[in-house]
Amino acid sequence: MKRVIKFLPLALLVLAAWGAAAQAPRPASLAQQLRASHWQKRVLLVGAPTADQADFLQQQKLLATVPNQLRERDFVVLALPYDQFSAADRHYWTQELKQPLTSFAAVLIGKDGGVKRVETQPLAPADLFGTVDKMPMRRQEARRTKK
Repeated sequence: MKRVIKFLPLALLVLAAWGAAAQAPRPASLAQQLRASHWQKRVLLVGAPTADQADFLQQQKLLATVPNQLRERDFVVLALPYDQFSAADRHYWTQELKQPLTSFAAVLIGKDGGVKRVETQPLAPADLFGTVDKMPMRRQEARRTKK
């Protein structure tokens, strides 16, 4: 009986760990991620048919050079290869955002949840920040940080 008692806690730990792994949260859908960012973050959606598409990789390289400016402007960048989309994400991308699944797209979503800019070529950071810095909410944020 002592052997069973000795191994019982270990067995329970293994079962608990396996159960936790089996029930690990799945990545949030695109719609859920955008809802979570509402009034909190600006979102740049970077989409392409596959993760190795040239424009997709170029956009990531451009953004990798400006992490501080992205952080300063409360950005979240979501890299979205369409071949990894769930059915719900495909629907959201094509129906709600009105974007095709056949080519590169960079979609800027403001803190208010609205689409602010759509590009079919990689977006230079200066152009991205120029768009954001003209927005009334961003101007208020910049004034508050200067004080």
